[in-house]
Amino acid sequence: MRKFFWLFSILLAILHLNTARAQSKLSSPADFVNVFLGTSGDHGQLSPAAAYPFSMLSILPQTYPSIHTGYEYYAKKFIGFAHSCFEGVGCQGSGANLLVKPFIGENPATCDLIRKNQTGSPGFYSVAFENGIDAAFTVGRREGIHVYHYPVSDKTGNRREKGRGLYFDLSHSRANGFVAEKHTYDDKSLSGWIQSGTTCSVGKYKIYYHIVFNKPVKWDSAGGDHRLIARLPENTEALELRIGWSSTDASYAEAAVDDKSFAAVRSETRKAWNEALGRIQITPSTKIGNGGGGKAAVKEEAELHPHAALFYSLLYRAIQSPYEISETDGSYRTTNGKLVKSGRPQYSGWSVWDNYRTQLPLLSLVYSNRYSDIANSLAALYQNGKRDYATQNEPTNTVRTEHAVVVLLDAIRKGYKVDLIPIIDSIKKEVDGLDFSHPDKALESSYDTWALSELYDHLKRPELSRQYRDKALQYKKYWKADFSDLHKKDVDRMQARGMYQGTIWQYRWLVPYDMKGLIELAGGEAAFEEQLDTFFDNDYYSQANEPDIEAPSLYNVTNAAWKSQALMQGYGLDTVVQYYFNDNSRGIDPVVGPVYQNRPRAFLRTMDDDGGAMSSWFVFAASGLFPACVGEPVYYLSVPFFEQLKMATGNGKGFEIRVRNFAPGHVYIDKVLLNGKQLHQNYLTQAQIEQGGSLVIVASANPNKRFPEKRWISAID
Repeated sequence: MRKFFWLFSILLAILHLNTARAQSKLSSPADFVNVFLGTSGDHGQLSPAAAYPFSMLSILPQTYPSIHTGYEYYAKKFIGFAHSCFEGVGCQGSGANLLVKPFIGENPATCDLIRKNQTGSPGFYSVAFENGIDAAFTVGRREGIHVYHYPVSDKTGNRREKGRGLYFDLSHSRANGFVAEKHTYDDKSLSGWIQSGTTCSVGKYKIYYHIVFNKPVKWDSAGGDHRLIARLPENTEALELRIGWSSTDASYAEAAVDDKSFAAVRSETRKAWNEALGRIQITPSTKIGNGGGGKAAVKEEAELHPHAALFYSLLYRAIQSPYEISETDGSYRTTNGKLVKSGRPQYSGWSVWDNYRTQLPLLSLVYSNRYSDIANSLAALYQNGKRDYATQNEPTNTVRTEHAVVVLLDAIRKGYKVDLIPIIDSIKKEVDGLDFSHPDKALESSYDTWALSELYDHLKRPELSRQYRDKALQYKKYWKADFSDLHKKDVDRMQARGMYQGTIWQYRWLVPYDMKGLIELAGGEAAFEEQLDTFFDNDYYSQANEPDIEAPSLYNVTNAAWKSQALMQGYGLDTVVQYYFNDNSRGIDPVVGPVYQNRPRAFLRTMDDDGGAMSSWFVFAASGLFPACVGEPVYYLSVPFFEQLKMATGNGKGFEIRVRNFAPGHVYIDKVLLNGKQLHQNYLTQAQIEQGGSLVIVASANPNKRFPEKRWISAID
């Protein structure tokens, strides 16, 4: 049975690969996804967990040694399998609750799980161990399934030592985040709740679970109040464990467990991933060279285009959070711990400081079927007890929510309805308490202050709008004091003058809402362009973190938009030089190579994905779009990484982007046509994209320095 199970898994994987090669990958983008991307070292902080789109439940392997998620691709020793992890975030990680370890013998501690081989795909993970134990996992929206196979005999044909079962550590979590737990059990089930610390141990969250076994078990103590052993009958060859997961109540966790087969759940989850990933459909180009193999090689390379694999692997990372937390009847728990009901799906699991400039705008553009609920869930935090990081009653693991006011303005400007009346006073209170004490804080707080002034303008409250606009304009005095003089010795030093994870050079561009004013402060457009040249020519830019993540797009506000077009391609696909790292250091020796790679060590050293922030940057760049200013419904244009792609839109028509003259080295825009009519601007609005239609970008190997004729430059009126 066990050997058949593992052989079946391998044959199924081969079948999927062959099917992918024989058919258009666009109908099954999940085939492109490499779930092991970014799972080694400090190069993304990701895991190959079996996961479901926007679901807080995942099942992830835990290894020794490990990265923030509890897993390390190159580690061979496993300590078990845990549930739910906020991937790609710092502070030593968080989540990974309720550890399960299969074992043979009488003592789980003496049973080493040494990996022999493993495989994974969206919604599925399996591993075989040298001692003969095999494990496979899949998840649905609220339910997970573990399947364990135990060896009957060893390699010589002798029967294995007596004893087999599962070891449970109900206190397991990353970075010592466990707070409390309570459980009950009988011979077929284990139920309870677990309370853990959120990321960086700032707040707390509580999860309810219900586990059902398909065979009776006998319980034994494993030492300590939170560790249990479930012993199985001696002749057990296979065991199925089903787990229901809820942040609402124990009854919902129990109701989440159903009787669908492992194959059925896996198939449904794969369908969900294909639907979610398929909201951007790409057509890889055949113009990638034939490797000396003629036409057949061209076809093979086109079907397995490496950029397509990288694209869908990163889009996969961008759509795992925030998490849908409400039950099918609308019940959910708020951040003050109350059990309430909503007529719309509710979300939690925020990393807004990290991803408000990339991941959330990506969701607003491509996932309009969810984004209204996401934006309103973020707004609801102001009614239920919002903190910059986390409350003591979070419904699920979360990170931070600074700049939520910018996200809400962005949603409203893009046509999403958010009721501001009940929360505007709370937003005002938050903005009134912002910190301006350090140079970076002054610019970040000014951004939020501008967003509040725009919200008041939306509410037709001109006096308050003017008041906060005037306050936002005070960014100029902070900028003049700390960011104008680039001759000081500390301008390229990480955390100089008390700043957070960045330099003076990197933070000085953080005025996206008033680029006209910033250009004037810099000494005019020519001086501004020259300063950008110095910034990039001297490798002061850091793709490893968020403070200057918009900088490659900023030439779009000058007469040198072509420089941004080259940078988006360069940092997306080409070899670059990077001196700055997310451990607050400027290295003596730089990293020289591509930033994004489809391998376990995928990102730059110390570069966390940060809740999909970095993955979403790539998705935008690959699509030929980039948010000009979060809070304004505008996207700058560049040459996509693909000859053709199509995005889902709210009206269901879809928006197609095609590249004419697509070829290696053709990184510049010669001209643009929207629905057949030449467009003399280097940007699109959300409304233009939402209307559907077709954008044709004519690419060139040489910059068209006369394009665009019309630029979009933000300004405070």
